[in-house]
Amino acid sequence: MADSVDTSFSRKVKDTTAGFVGGAVQVLIGQPFDLVKVRLQTGQFSTPLEAFRKTLAAEGPLAFYKGTASPLVGVGVCVSVQFYAFHEARRFLLRKSDSSQLTLPQYYLAGAVAGIANSPVSGPVEQLRILLQTQKHDNRRYSGPIDAINKIYANQGLRGIFRGQGVTLLREAQAYGLWFLTFEFLMQELQKYGKVKRDEIPAWKVAGCGALAGEVLWLGSYPLDVVKSQVQSDKFGKESLYKGAIDAARRTWRTSGVAGFWKGLVPTLLRATPCSAGTFASVELTMRLLG
Repeated sequence: MADSVDTSFSRKVKDTTAGFVGGAVQVLIGQPFDLVKVRLQTGQFSTPLEAFRKTLAAEGPLAFYKGTASPLVGVGVCVSVQFYAFHEARRFLLRKSDSSQLTLPQYYLAGAVAGIANSPVSGPVEQLRILLQTQKHDNRRYSGPIDAINKIYANQGLRGIFRGQGVTLLREAQAYGLWFLTFEFLMQELQKYGKVKRDEIPAWKVAGCGALAGEVLWLGSYPLDVVKSQVQSDKFGKESLYKGAIDAARRTWRTSGVAGFWKGLVPTLLRATPCSAGTFASVELTMRLLG
């Protein structure tokens, strides 16, 4: 079995390239939804419709792409890391296995490894995006991602740049374990019942598998994401509201109960469908083109 696993450098480059393409597509599709989600999670608005209307009225349509520069590159890097780490973990598990295919728990494990590998990149990138998305239009603390990095590092050091990293790691492991598991399971089912090879599955079906995987990702990790957003949108130093992720979770429970951990879920799920569909479809098609 080990001899049939492609561990070549070119294969790894292709995995990484396809992931970067998928990440860029994901950002361009999902940024408007994400801005609404973050503003709901951090208590600026009560409903998705209110967030959309008031943001559009006060800041114009370009507001929905606030903070896009850093995630366009950052998420591209993140997703390339995710897919590279997933395939590396998959290859490692296959070499240790007597089977030609991973079990479902092994797919979850490979996905969780991808999430963990991605977390040192995604944590700072998401904090920058959240800080830029949540600041008031007429009272901006940061003029852009570079300004935010400089100010945070000058005042808080690396600890400030990597704020919320613990809960980010937990969210990434759970989210991407479920994401890759769901997608691979659905693709296997299509191959089995359609009696086709993987590269014969049409793009629209690949996108459908990706869309469903995106829904599962968020339903299985959303409370962790809410806590992460609260911590990363908080002010620094003496102005901070939360002492950390556990304190943020406790305060949310006391003030809003269970419902507080699901704020902004609707726009997140709406975003997840096209974003995850676009990510997996673009990754799969790029891999087919690269061979």
